[in-house]
Amino acid sequence: MGKFDLYKVDLKNMQQDVQEHEYLLDNQYFTNIGGEDIQKGKVKVLLKVVRKAGLFELSFNFEGVIAISCDRCLDDMDFPIEINSRLIVKFGKDYSEESDEIVVIPESEGIINLAWFLYEFVALSIPIKHVHAPGKCNKQMTSKLKKHTPKTGDDSFDLNADDIIITNDGSDTDEMNADPRWEPLRGFNENE
Repeated sequence: MGKFDLYKVDLKNMQQDVQEHEYLLDNQYFTNIGGEDIQKGKVKVLLKVVRKAGLFELSFNFEGVIAISCDRCLDDMDFPIEINSRLIVKFGKDYSEESDEIVVIPESEGIINLAWFLYEFVALSIPIKHVHAPGKCNKQMTSKLKKHTPKTGDDSFDLNADDIIITNDGSDTDEMNADPRWEPLRGFNENE
């Protein structure tokens, strides 16, 4: 039995119009899948497969916790997962992905392996910026970060504040004092 045989769903030989499956994505699963973003976790997945005219609708419910690296201190942090996703599977000649939600599998096989799809659903739920709650970062790392952050004359540098703010007109403004070397470019406009 292969590492991911558990995640195969035989759609061609479905006995009922509705089937339910349950999976547990644990540390071993994340290690086996070999993705870069997630190495550890414990996520329960409930899958409901509904056969409709010419297609299969797969509805996924994910609940659990994954361990990801904090962007600021690089320590692992627990990130709760609670997502619902779906996948539409159709039969065709060859395997293809028509869109993010629609997959065509060879009718001759009639089996889809969901292992990588499950990983993608979890990985895509991770926000771009993921940091510990204020005060929870590794103290040694944050002190080194403060030590090596360029001084701007403002001693109130806060690692929890965002450095750049996008204003309503779409221009970037810096919360801290601006670098005076950029001053000659302030009046420059691309449209002129």
